Amino acid sequence: MSTGRLLSTEALSCMSNVDNVTGGQSHLVLQPVWDYLHQNHHGLLRSPLFPVFLSVTTYFFLVGLYTVLDLLAPTWPCINRYRLHRDRPVTLPNIWTTLGVTIYNHLLYIFPAAVAQWLWRPPTPLPREAPTLWSFFLGILGCMVIFDFQYYLWHLLHHRIPWLYRTFHAVHHQYNEPFSLVTQYLSGWELFSVGFWATVDPILLQCHCLTTWGFMVFNVYVSTEDHCGYNFPWAMHNLVPFGLWGGVPKHDAHHQRPNTNFAPFFSHWDWLGGTNTVPTPPSHSATGEPDELKGRKDYRT
Repeated sequence: MSTGRLLSTEALSCMSNVDNVTGGQSHLVLQPVWDYLHQNHHGLLRSPLFPVFLSVTTYFFLVGLYTVLDLLAPTWPCINRYRLHRDRPVTLPNIWTTLGVTIYNHLLYIFPAAVAQWLWRPPTPLPREAPTLWSFFLGILGCMVIFDFQYYLWHLLHHRIPWLYRTFHAVHHQYNEPFSLVTQYLSGWELFSVGFWATVDPILLQCHCLTTWGFMVFNVYVSTEDHCGYNFPWAMHNLVPFGLWGGVPKHDAHHQRPNTNFAPFFSHWDWLGGTNTVPTPPSHSATGEPDELKGRKDYRT
């Protein structure tokens, strides 16, 4: 073989190796995790019940943590200082009422839907390759943007049309100072709508199943955080710049002023629709009671 041909062959070989490495690098971050899940939990991940199990366990884990904080806050100033309504503690009757409705909805709606999905849906196909890190986060962001628009319109209509509000959405507004268990203190129709969009949006964007599960967990997390009643430094609205994320204060303001802040996550639709309002922190009187809450004896409206 001539020297020129030898050099040409080596150059092509090197370029091929570089292409292989470059193409593989995009999967290196998530591929080991996906390989582990694929090899050790293949049957569980393929089950049509797994997305339901993932969402439900994530939700109860998060509300369990926040409920512990709610119970500790009245005697632990280091926790209570982050509450938006620090002089209005979450009581055991509040917790039992919202927990009862949550369990009722899960037994009456979510459990039968999960059984139907298990009987009628085929097992989830699991691809061998993990999504790239870029497509993973971009897919979650895309699902969040679509979901945000869908729920903004749903939410706006259910406040603007009195019959829809009274029939379906009023139950959620029985608490004007939300805490974590209010997240799913919903009518069956609202619970179905939220669950439907959260299920369909990743399908519309043709997301990898790992991306779909990531979106579901993140969606539950931010929904619970929006209702938790705590303004922690690590909350999403404190991490996302320029006021692009509504977060806890704005959703709390929505429960105080129901004709404002309809979007569940981002702020742009409320800006464009003229429904945005900037929440004001409650002022405290000499007795420690927020001025705007004087004379209100019941936590529920």
